[in-house]
Amino acid sequence: MIELILEIWQTARRNKLRTSLTGFAVAWGIFMLIVLLGAGNGLINAQQENSDRYVDNSMMVFGGMTSKPYDGLKEGRDIRLDNNDLTTTQSRFTQHVDKAGAVLYESGATITVGENYVSSSLRGVYPMDQDINKREIVAGRFINDIDIRDQRKVLILPENQARELVPNNPRSLVGKVVKVGNLAFTVIGIEKEDQSRMSTEVTVPFTTLQTIYNYGNRVGRINFTFHGLDTEKENEDFEQRYRATINRQHQAAPDDEDAIWIWNRFTQAMQMAKGLNIIRTALWVIGLFTLLSGIVGVSNIMLITVRERTREFGIRKAIGASPLSILRIIITESIIVTGFFGYIGMLLGICANLYMDATLGSKPIETGLFTTTVFVNPTVGMATCVGVTIVLVIAGTIAGLMPAVKAAKIRPIEALRAE
Repeated sequence: MIELILEIWQTARRNKLRTSLTGFAVAWGIFMLIVLLGAGNGLINAQQENSDRYVDNSMMVFGGMTSKPYDGLKEGRDIRLDNNDLTTTQSRFTQHVDKAGAVLYESGATITVGENYVSSSLRGVYPMDQDINKREIVAGRFINDIDIRDQRKVLILPENQARELVPNNPRSLVGKVVKVGNLAFTVIGIEKEDQSRMSTEVTVPFTTLQTIYNYGNRVGRINFTFHGLDTEKENEDFEQRYRATINRQHQAAPDDEDAIWIWNRFTQAMQMAKGLNIIRTALWVIGLFTLLSGIVGVSNIMLITVRERTREFGIRKAIGASPLSILRIIITESIIVTGFFGYIGMLLGICANLYMDATLGSKPIETGLFTTTVFVNPTVGMATCVGVTIVLVIAGTIAGLMPAVKAAKIRPIEALRAE
């Protein structure tokens, strides 16, 4: 075996260009496949991480503008959601709705502590907002049902604003009274800063904001979680029933899709999953075609190798070499070349992915309003890297099999006559 390897090494040294081209084709195919998969995984992981910040089985409902005349009323009317719509959501759709709440916003609020102040906006919510948007409280607590019932003047500060108000010990604000304009509010919690969201919103009980700022029974938007809607068809049917019910309460056509707008995070997640699967498939297809080019390169060069060594093989057979020994020489050379350069391509691909991870992985990108990431862990598992390399070695071996069989079958007299 050692003699065989030494022979192959000498052959490679005599044909440096041919061996280099073969090795480059193999290494490049492996390298590009691993880099493509790593980059794709980085994009996919970032999308999944961003979507994981919300509960999938949830919907948000917004008021819109009618696009059809109905019941003697013209199109183009603004639809404003109200408390009655929230009550309807909670009571009429109990078969699927788990928890329902609402959100209101009031901009232009100034939060003051001593001489320090921050400009902010108020966000009135129900307790379920913490679960539906996965908000993390680092000190104190979130809004509860008693705050909603009693319209308490309490608030939750984002961590970055608490730090501006009390730089040395922001969490000490919990339990303290701060000024919101001319009104006194008690800080009940500090929310972990989430750079992917607006970090200038102060959270207060929905009913408190609705009352203090004279919104009457107006609701900015309705949020609710649901269960039992597992397919796109079931979600579409539910949305049609829900839309028809809410539209009728505002004298809008039951099928008017512009009267209210429903954002279904579950169907959005399903569509995103399909899109990510398409991306994964496309990356594998492109990578495999790149890999195929390496296999074709190996096959072509093995054909050239057999052609150039025809006289050599003829002499070997003339002095007693068996067809099996000829076959073994060519196949072994194919395995060693593809294995060695495939390993190099795999190492280079892994290094490239680690470089991407160090430079782009989880790197925040500022959009002006919030911070997001486009690459998260752009790497490929070691099992995938090794598996791809083994596949290329096997494919390269099979590619070298045809010319090897042809060389093994050639008659010595024909081989000696070959130019």
